[in-house]
Amino acid sequence: MTTLIVNIKELLQVRENSILKVSGVEMAVLPTIKNAFLLLTDDIIIDFGSMDDLPKITVDTTIDAAGKMVLPSWCDSHTHIVYAGNREQEFVDRINGMTYEEIANRGGGILNSAKKLNETSEEDLYNQSKERLEEIMLLGTGAVEIKSGYGLTVEGELKMLRVIQQLSKNYPITIKATFLGAHAFPTVFKENKKGYLDLIINEMLPEIAKNKLADFVDAFCETGYFSVEETEQIMEAGIRFGLKPKIHVNQFNSIGGIQAGVKFNALSVDHLEIMNPEDIEVLKGTETMPVALPSCSYFLSIPYTPAREMISAGLPLALATDFNPGSTPSGNMNLVVATACIKMKMTPEEAINAATINGAYAMGISQTHGSITKGKKANLIITKPIPSYYQLPYAFGSNLIDSVILNGKVLN
Repeated sequence: MTTLIVNIKELLQVRENSILKVSGVEMAVLPTIKNAFLLLTDDIIIDFGSMDDLPKITVDTTIDAAGKMVLPSWCDSHTHIVYAGNREQEFVDRINGMTYEEIANRGGGILNSAKKLNETSEEDLYNQSKERLEEIMLLGTGAVEIKSGYGLTVEGELKMLRVIQQLSKNYPITIKATFLGAHAFPTVFKENKKGYLDLIINEMLPEIAKNKLADFVDAFCETGYFSVEETEQIMEAGIRFGLKPKIHVNQFNSIGGIQAGVKFNALSVDHLEIMNPEDIEVLKGTETMPVALPSCSYFLSIPYTPAREMISAGLPLALATDFNPGSTPSGNMNLVVATACIKMKMTPEEAINAATINGAYAMGISQTHGSITKGKKANLIITKPIPSYYQLPYAFGSNLIDSVILNGKVLN
């Protein structure tokens, strides 16, 4: 099926040649074509250009995008959207003065979610999770990474990963799966951390690899969770089983997690709310993508990733939602882009680059997603009529999406 989109007010993130990511000053450049057309065949971008150069062709469907922007769909490289129930009470507890760490120390936080998940059937977990997936698709996300990490038992982790696999089969959105068994130490292993590491390495990972349930391995490298040494053991084991590392680092403390990620060539290091000069320095010239999660900072009232310092140092930066029940119960990438501009002082061009091509890189899919490039996936956002793409972060509380196209088809 051929689809032709015509009279596009401005076609954003146009890349004649496929690139993997943008870094430093390049992040401020967002290539566009005004008064453009875009041609799709099935689920692939075939051609684009100025309306003045539109060839005479016969197509199955024509979409008139007069007054509207078209851009590649968002690539959300860090989520936890497969979970059971919610943590509304903890939200109120934080309003009343408790910290995230205090809630975790009393058995809340991740352990609370793990208890609920292990009490929930796989079918129920799937049904809860698919509603969240459908929501983010309609908000313009066309590729998403989903982590396990709320099982913390062999069966619980496998259940989560099977649900992620089922979602990937049943929905047109591109999904990457991450094994995050090292999200927290279960209560039963509180005094036996080595025992839980052995369970991850000797029981969980072999089953996950045998059933091809994950693309990446992750660990929460943070004071009170997994130490640098423990995180390195997890990354090393994951690599042996064919999983590339993506790790949580520097959310509350800088303890050397970024250095460990670079050492093991992690695809991404995520959170980065607390960054020292040496953390920025070690990322220079590496293949590891820094990922900021601004809506987590917003929800928890913690510092924001220092985007300006990192971009000025020549680094790339990706943006993601961290969609999860405890610290970011939202998968709205539009809000993430706006918050990055408002609170992190990223320009609209930088934020859109971070949420498209760099987000794709942080999932290992920038050869097929994240830009308007011939041969890439036809995953697109068509906005409502707006004066310019600056309106996307400026009107942060408005839904400016008219329609979403995934795999070449308009979502209903």
